[in-house]
Amino acid sequence: MLEFLSNLIANLTFIFERLNWLSLIDILLVAAVFFGILQFIRGSQAVVLLRGVLLLIALVGVLTSLEVLPALTWLVRTTLPALLFSIPVIFAPEIRHALERLGRAGVSQPDVKTAAQMQDTIGSVVSAAARLSERQHGALIVLARRDSLEEYVHTGVRMDARVSAELLLQIFYPNTPLHDGAVVISGQRLIAAACVMPLSASGVLTPTPDRQMGLRHRAALGISEASDAVAVVVSEETGSISVVHSGRMIRRLEPERLENILRAFFKPAPRRGLIEALSRFLSDIQAKDQEGF
Repeated sequence: MLEFLSNLIANLTFIFERLNWLSLIDILLVAAVFFGILQFIRGSQAVVLLRGVLLLIALVGVLTSLEVLPALTWLVRTTLPALLFSIPVIFAPEIRHALERLGRAGVSQPDVKTAAQMQDTIGSVVSAAARLSERQHGALIVLARRDSLEEYVHTGVRMDARVSAELLLQIFYPNTPLHDGAVVISGQRLIAAACVMPLSASGVLTPTPDRQMGLRHRAALGISEASDAVAVVVSEETGSISVVHSGRMIRRLEPERLENILRAFFKPAPRRGLIEALSRFLSDIQAKDQEGF
């Protein structure tokens, strides 16, 4: 035991004596990469897959260290490369989502013209959401930003009408032809109704009974994961209002807070160069880390 402790102390002393500021930066960068990966997959099915992969790697390490089982060791070592090649296939949706988010870095806010057009639209959406909430009429309203939603517009009924609270109330009145599905809004125009949105498979809605919701909430999460759109959901069961963006949901909103959130999403942003956008993106990440996110 004493020999083990002395060897451990000697090894730690050997490591710390050779640390310098470049080594510390190297360690911090590696830690930041793993922290970012864990933050990205938190609350998704990838966590379960990652746990399974880690357990499999640990099992492989134990089995390959047993020299008394040569046949099993040969089998494990032979199949290990195939298991490593299968990881990109298993995590393909998460990798695609990460690349999409990286591609949107610095350009997620709308330009001045689009933001100005959205101000009246936001007022109509908030008014309609408040009245739908009082009546407990379910609704899903998708507000487009920079990403095109044309592929989802084709699944519904094209309307191309000016947005108004009365129009939204009529569309989502129960048992009307257009009340199922989502409304897609771009600028001041209601592009289409009864649109089919992709359903989220992230598992965000399933950890607790309180978060087990219906298809509207899952569709809102799905479109927010597939694009940079903002979705407003009114629950048919409780009448509560939620807003969804980038796979995150804020629930039980009052109309005033909903309006503040939507105006923040569509706040005009000045045009910036690529270097300035990258600098702003890195600054946002640092600020979130300092806040404890």
